Amino acid sequence: MKKTQLILLVVFLLTFVTKSFAQRGKYDVTNGFSISGGLSQLDITTSNFITSKGNGFAGGFLATADIPRQWYNISFGMQISESTIGISARPTMASASDTNTFIDYKLFATQLALLVNVKVVKNYFTIDVGPMLQYNSKLELKDDSHENYHINNYSNLIATDITDISQFNFNGVVGASLGIRNFKLRAQYIYGFTNILNKLDDNNLDTTGGEARLKGNMSMLILGATVSF
Repeated sequence: MKKTQLILLVVFLLTFVTKSFAQRGKYDVTNGFSISGGLSQLDITTSNFITSKGNGFAGGFLATADIPRQWYNISFGMQISESTIGISARPTMASASDTNTFIDYKLFATQLALLVNVKVVKNYFTIDVGPMLQYNSKLELKDDSHENYHINNYSNLIATDITDISQFNFNGVVGASLGIRNFKLRAQYIYGFTNILNKLDDNNLDTTGGEARLKGNMSMLILGATVSF
């Protein structure tokens, strides 16, 4: 249901902006549509945990309002990603704190972006920048046998304690697209402006041995391609 609402919102925004430009009577607006796919790399920038970047995949669609005789286009898009991240932990509370076993978590995210595409070389190369709204899952352990591992930097925090992260987040996106009119290679860097660990502070976790406040910002790199129609 949430995915359907996001798709309808994208369509509505694209229609609204297209009509707004058309009403000016100065130039025609040409609409385009593209699908994308690629590989993702996820990390969380935090001083609370020791993390290791993990890989995954991403795919989605992009609707573009191409505005002739202007230095930019406007794009609306939704993409879905599933990525992993490693967090350092130890098998038992008594294990050496420098035991650096990374246990893997999965994160599923649906991201809705509004982008300005700067036409560096028209039809061939753009720089893409804008805001992004994100709804993501909780962190999910890939291996249930790690449920009772103790998170390093803390005395009593275990792996399942840190799964209930904030699920609505606001990001910034910067990227570039390079190619021909109907096919482009695409790179995106996504940074989370909101604290993705904020909800953990409401769970009365035992943070003995480490920082009491949990704070982290999502960082994601996506490398892929788009095909336009």
